[in-house]
Amino acid sequence: MHISEAEQAAMHRALALAETVRGSTSPNPAVGAVVLDSLGRFAGEGATAPAGGPHAEIAALAAAGDAARGGTAVVTLEPCAHTGRTGPCTDALLDAGIERVIYAVDDPTPEAAGGAERLREGGVDVVGGVEVHAAASGALRPWLHAMRSGRPYVTWKYAATLDGRVAAADYTSRWISSAASRADVHGLRASVDAIMVGSGTVLNDDPQLTVRSDDNLAGRQPLRVVLDRRHRVPDDARVLDDAAETLVLDTAVPQFALKALYDRGVRHVLLEGGPTLAGAFVEARCVDEVVAYVAPMLLGAGPAALGDAGIGTLADAAMLDVESVTRLGDDVKVVARPRWAEQTTEE
Repeated sequence: MHISEAEQAAMHRALALAETVRGSTSPNPAVGAVVLDSLGRFAGEGATAPAGGPHAEIAALAAAGDAARGGTAVVTLEPCAHTGRTGPCTDALLDAGIERVIYAVDDPTPEAAGGAERLREGGVDVVGGVEVHAAASGALRPWLHAMRSGRPYVTWKYAATLDGRVAAADYTSRWISSAASRADVHGLRASVDAIMVGSGTVLNDDPQLTVRSDDNLAGRQPLRVVLDRRHRVPDDARVLDDAAETLVLDTAVPQFALKALYDRGVRHVLLEGGPTLAGAFVEARCVDEVVAYVAPMLLGAGPAALGDAGIGTLADAAMLDVESVTRLGDDVKVVARPRWAEQTTEE
């Protein structure tokens, strides 16, 4: 495939645009789009709006106006060919006079797929598979996983000491991680649709589970989810305040909880529960990504980061592939993915 330098730059910009709307678009995917005019010059850009709003291509076409005619649309996901809350993006591209479409990832959903073929039938030059790995492992990863598996993508986040303790023997845990790590966690929370804990975490820590910036509540808050099979959460728990919506589920089974969330349009869940809940999710192979904040301190006693996960021998250990290791203040942040996790990138 031949891609010009301007088109390659446009795809990189589209990927960056998609990152800016992570966590705000579900159940729709986080997509970025750029429109170039007939001479290959930048004409407009856009990213997916919250559900019910315009898709990335529509926003980019609106920004480009008449300059889109005869031009090129560069988008991170194959344009949709179906009518949902909004009309088909393929029809909008054809109506705008776009002559070339470049996209990264094929749409895996049966109802929305076929956009590339629809455009080709309309006389548009279509090139797919451009920067497919970057797109599929970036902002689109949780949505692609959810579409292919029928459940939300799960990121398990925890903060622990260098010897793997998430609290001291007396269960005190504030503050194991540094201020830099805690700020990073709020960025992580802002990128997901829901934050999940078990009733034990609510009773022990009474967390609010909100996104904050400089001690102020962010404008958009993820859904707060509490698994409370034994109805132990008190009415005055902070997680039940009016800072964000909260869903209390009467189950301890990860698959049931994830199905309920998927049906609500949740595509990315941040698991922030304690060792018991984390162990249940690992045992059920319902963890797709691990984000660990490791602090340079030793406790020697206290709860470990992961409880019983049904692993009895070293041969059955859950193996991880490390994606990144970074310093955050005095802490180390490790991002890894279990090898059982469904691959969302093209081979």
